[in-house]
Amino acid sequence: MIRGKIISMHKLFSETACRLTPRKGVIILSLLASYLLCSCDDQTEHQNSTQIAVDLSDIPWQADWITADQPTADKNVWLAFRRSFELTEAVPSIKLRLAVDTKYWLWVNGTFTVLEGGLKRGPTPEDTYFDEVNLSLKKGKNTIALLQWYFGKNGMTHNSSGQPGLIAEFYKEKELLFKTDTSWKAMAHPAFNSESADPQPNWRLPESNIVFDARKDITEWMTNNFDDSKWPYAKMLGNGITAPWNQLVKRPVPFWKDFGLTVYKNKLDFPFISTGDTIVCKLPYNAQVTPYLKVKAKSGKRITMLTDHYKGGSEYNMRAEYITKEGVQEFEALGWINGEKMYYVVPEGIEVLALKYRETGYNTTFAGSFECDDPFYNQLWQKALRTLYVTMRDNYMDCPDRERAQWWGDVVLESGEAFYALDRNADALTRKGMLELMNWQRPDSTIFSPVPAGNWDKELPGQMLASVGYYGFYNYYLHTGDLEVIRQVCEPVRKYLSLWKLKPDGSVAIRSGGWTWGDWGDNRDVPLLINTQYYLALKGFERMLEAVGQSAAAEKTRQQMKEFKESFNEVFWQGDHYRSAGYHGLTDDRSQGLAVVAGLADEERYESISQVLKTQKHASPYMEKYVLEALFQMGYEAYALERMKERFSKMVNHTETSTLWEGWGIGAEGYGGGTTNHAWSGGGLTLLSQYVAGISPVKPGYEVFRINPQLTEFNTIKAKVPSIKGIIVLEVNRKGDTYNLTTQVPEETKALICIPLKYQTITINGETFLASGDPLTIESVLEHSEEQDVRVLKMTPGKYYIEAF
Repeated sequence: MIRGKIISMHKLFSETACRLTPRKGVIILSLLASYLLCSCDDQTEHQNSTQIAVDLSDIPWQADWITADQPTADKNVWLAFRRSFELTEAVPSIKLRLAVDTKYWLWVNGTFTVLEGGLKRGPTPEDTYFDEVNLSLKKGKNTIALLQWYFGKNGMTHNSSGQPGLIAEFYKEKELLFKTDTSWKAMAHPAFNSESADPQPNWRLPESNIVFDARKDITEWMTNNFDDSKWPYAKMLGNGITAPWNQLVKRPVPFWKDFGLTVYKNKLDFPFISTGDTIVCKLPYNAQVTPYLKVKAKSGKRITMLTDHYKGGSEYNMRAEYITKEGVQEFEALGWINGEKMYYVVPEGIEVLALKYRETGYNTTFAGSFECDDPFYNQLWQKALRTLYVTMRDNYMDCPDRERAQWWGDVVLESGEAFYALDRNADALTRKGMLELMNWQRPDSTIFSPVPAGNWDKELPGQMLASVGYYGFYNYYLHTGDLEVIRQVCEPVRKYLSLWKLKPDGSVAIRSGGWTWGDWGDNRDVPLLINTQYYLALKGFERMLEAVGQSAAAEKTRQQMKEFKESFNEVFWQGDHYRSAGYHGLTDDRSQGLAVVAGLADEERYESISQVLKTQKHASPYMEKYVLEALFQMGYEAYALERMKERFSKMVNHTETSTLWEGWGIGAEGYGGGTTNHAWSGGGLTLLSQYVAGISPVKPGYEVFRINPQLTEFNTIKAKVPSIKGIIVLEVNRKGDTYNLTTQVPEETKALICIPLKYQTITINGETFLASGDPLTIESVLEHSEEQDVRVLKMTPGKYYIEAF
């Protein structure tokens, strides 16, 4: 065992900012004492064992909203609820539906059942999410215990109701067994409800720092045998659907995955006596974690837990503070934080017995993969995956430290990555975001993000066009085939697009919205950017209209697109690049790329645009995805990979960060505060899977998909794509004059497999398809054709080994 690295707290933060002294360091971030120290299998949900297929949607809410009958603070309130009852027989299948503002932890008969239930509030500007939990109850005495964390603050991801409260109903099949009312016990948890010293989390976050004073803890209060006779009864706030929580909307995403308590990467030699300096514990990668400690201490000592991302993106985030009681004690913080390293500031003289962490996160698996014979691109794909996962929870986030906000420009790229990297559980988070965005549409038809939000209302016109367009809503439908959601959003999208008006020259007039942002970086041709994004929005909308059966409206939109394309090229094409009349900066690479991927630039202009993209490099990592995609679409695959490596090499090769950055540098070298975990930088993951491995849906829901690998400089490509129809497996090898392709086509789909035309002999699973002359008939090949430089074979489901030479 090697002792962990110890550094002075003053090397991390200034004394005035954190109010720490060199060896008496204390600011703590803490939370739960021994509450979470149950035995947990890795990668599990703390929910229940038996799934109960009972639909309660037709049953009106009958329970009371309750709270503690005592004064509480306005924000950062922690309430403890208990209810004990007797059953004459065991009930193995109970459906519990409950809602709180904002988070809760649930125990049944002392067994930890739900880890951080509840979602940040705001399916609409007025309403609240509720959870459904599957439980089992025993014969005799049963006890339900629940700890509620009421944020009490608005944020970029949360619209506070203004009132802490709980509503819960317990059903056996559709029989209501019991519910929340004034027979429940409730009180403010005395160990919480203490405000920390400054600095506080920045204004974007609805969460507060958490202070837990173990001297005031209620030992074993969640167990069956605890005596709550002296606890006050709960106070009723209202019944069923009532203000300020209003309508209750069922949780649309799974409960979080729990990876279990784990030792840090730099295993420490326990026990040891703290010197008072900061203990640095290394996480295996940037993750959403709750820190744990076991110490022997005197009463009244403060211990601080925070990460190296405490000021990630230039703004203060969350920390926890724990005040010790006398003796040996164990604690785990409840509010998750993220980073590459965990810092424990333990006062001098405390005996440290154990330090661990618990990773939690969105309940999905890393089902996709990409591998080639250049380790740079493999590393980029893996860092993009790790960045994607750490920016998923209640919603897709731009970053998990500074904001945790659902900016829709980021969501468009994140959801695109998720289709190639994660299992289909991830689709629920995209669907939730889509419905939230349109349910927050204002009476004037404008939309804005991030939502749900209680302290933000500014429209970013470019991001809003991206959200409802081809790479946003339509891309969701293309990958999932989920027509129901498209039906729900189609009319709100129409209303939003109706706000955009054309100028006399046929180009679209710029709507300033609340923030005409465009992108980070210099040389932004904003009118050109907005016009390309407007066309992409029309392109997505036209396809959605066709999908929902509105053929006449789709045809009208196609005609509108045709006229707009003609006007766009007349107004903006300058002979060798696109540019708006009032723009005098260097040629904007972003807009050239967007013109290509939108379909505004025809093939005769590709050579000129490619020359621009070889010299102009102004896009942020966010917009760089579209520049690179344009190069792939124009047929410049080799240069696309070269530019990708050039632009992303600094962050991909950085050995101290496992995630990708907001800008091309860190901190002042970056953009917008310079976070080092920004999922908008992960577009390369999508491009490597979609264009290099060449796997992409042709018809919605992968009814038909394409495999067209672009080996360029590579000799080997391996990939897995977790499509809605099943895992698509691909391996391509080139050796000398031989080309081998192995793939698995899932059931209920068909694959268009592309083989370069230069190969004149093709065998499929050992059977000759092409030798010399016309192709032969093989049962698995439904049809074949030639396109440009490839032969396209339409294949039925199955496993195939194709050899060409």
